[in-house]
Amino acid sequence: MTKTLSHAIETAQSALIEAQVHFGHGTDNAWDEAVFLVLGACGMSLDTQTDELQKKLNAHQLEQIEKWLARRIQQRLPLPYLLGETWFAELPFKVTPGVIIPRSPIAELIVRHFSPFIKDTPKAALDLCCGSGCIGIAMALHMGIEHVDMADIEQAAIALSQQNIDHHGVGDQVRVFNSNLFSGLPTKTYDLIVSNPPYVDADDYAGMPAEFAHEPKLALVSGDDGLDLTAKMLVQAVDWLSQDSLIVIEVGNSEVALQEALPEVPFMWLELHQGGNGVFCLTGAQCREYHPRFKAWYQSRL
Repeated sequence: MTKTLSHAIETAQSALIEAQVHFGHGTDNAWDEAVFLVLGACGMSLDTQTDELQKKLNAHQLEQIEKWLARRIQQRLPLPYLLGETWFAELPFKVTPGVIIPRSPIAELIVRHFSPFIKDTPKAALDLCCGSGCIGIAMALHMGIEHVDMADIEQAAIALSQQNIDHHGVGDQVRVFNSNLFSGLPTKTYDLIVSNPPYVDADDYAGMPAEFAHEPKLALVSGDDGLDLTAKMLVQAVDWLSQDSLIVIEVGNSEVALQEALPEVPFMWLELHQGGNGVFCLTGAQCREYHPRFKAWYQSRL
């Protein structure tokens, strides 16, 4: 009997559940993962209508589903690497192996324009450690920011960011730089700096599901407590923030270590309605006020 689209999705769902794969790269359950995998393998759109579920699949489609399902289960390869894309802040982004997969809860903050912390649209924004470029491009599209710079140290990330800039047609708004944090950027200041840097601590990384081993370790881990890059960023950011500015940084589970290290700093931990944790913001004025403390903390870690 020829399999239908519906049957293929149900079969994939059962296989994913039985294999106990980890969901965390765009989906959080076996049904959604199966839908994305089967539709992608069949070359079908995500907005495929329910009345097409009884559509018969051809031999090539069935073979592709089996191949993708085998790689997803046996290799524990994250689904976006098979699909070649994922969604972030309601927008599609190209994904390639060697670059971290977009999934930051900062997406939610971008869609709501970082309200209530930002009143007026920033004139210039920066996405540090940009990876695929999803944060910077989403800020340009959702918030209408005229000038968005993005920075990463990895050539694969820079190349992918440029692909996504071209894909979304925002080349007149967004530029990407090969830069170790701020060092390779043109001299200027920003009204908004946003970063999802590496922040996984050593213990968490050792216990992560096998899917994460396919992503570059450099994009995940940042020292024993996960805060090496964040410490450096907080020291340097003061010279790049405009007078009335905001910096937003994601540190995930390393939130606890950061608060323990800097208990006197009034980090504003942002409420995330769609899940996630460990995203804070500081004003430019606060960064200047606590710069001596940030510097002392950073130097103590060297």
